[in-house]
Amino acid sequence: MARAIPWLSSNSSTFPELSTTLKEPNGLLAFGDDLSPQRIIQAYQCGIFPWFSDGEPVMWWSPDPRAIINISQIKINKTLQKVLKRELFNVTLNKNFDQVIELCADAPFRKEETWIVNPMLLAYKKLHRQGKAHSIEVWQNEELVGGLYGVAVNGYFSGESMFYRQSNASKIALVYLASLLKSIGVELIDCQMLNPFLASMGCIEVSRQEFITQQIAAKNISPVENFWRPRQLTLN
Repeated sequence: MARAIPWLSSNSSTFPELSTTLKEPNGLLAFGDDLSPQRIIQAYQCGIFPWFSDGEPVMWWSPDPRAIINISQIKINKTLQKVLKRELFNVTLNKNFDQVIELCADAPFRKEETWIVNPMLLAYKKLHRQGKAHSIEVWQNEELVGGLYGVAVNGYFSGESMFYRQSNASKIALVYLASLLKSIGVELIDCQMLNPFLASMGCIEVSRQEFITQQIAAKNISPVENFWRPRQLTLN
């Protein structure tokens, strides 16, 4: 029997229980018209994220299984190891969030239509200004050639998207993010949904319940003051 999906507006206080998500499409929990920073952070607190296309209502998701990278098991192949040792790139944190998210939205390698539509761009830029969305930038000769962005709730980081203009640049961004989070004892990066690129970096799928258990542990880790301040990064 078909089940009605709840509609969340700015007047709705909470998300439905995760147990009510659909199996097909996997993880769809609710529709809505509220993409305020407050609503987005409420979602990430619960392991939920928005994902929708132009002309659609806001769709809220919590898939089962969930894609994560256990930081201790991130894969760095021989080619990437050589690139890292040659130090061809400079890597920074939160130096140019706006450009990173715009390049993620317009990534030339993406075959399908982007889901980082204007409402998402505006919402996540607001989150960044509030200190809740963050970017890793990869530079070569002062040109931004790769990067990623996501949302942090204490030590829990949910990656949203990445881009590259030079080979290995997005992989380098991911390696530096893993190193940054490891420095405060965080054990996972939330990747939301698995794809071949993430699988090549060691991303696996776990049950939603296992993900939530690890997410709670990460949320209980409080980064030091100014942890997310803009700065150049080094590998630990």
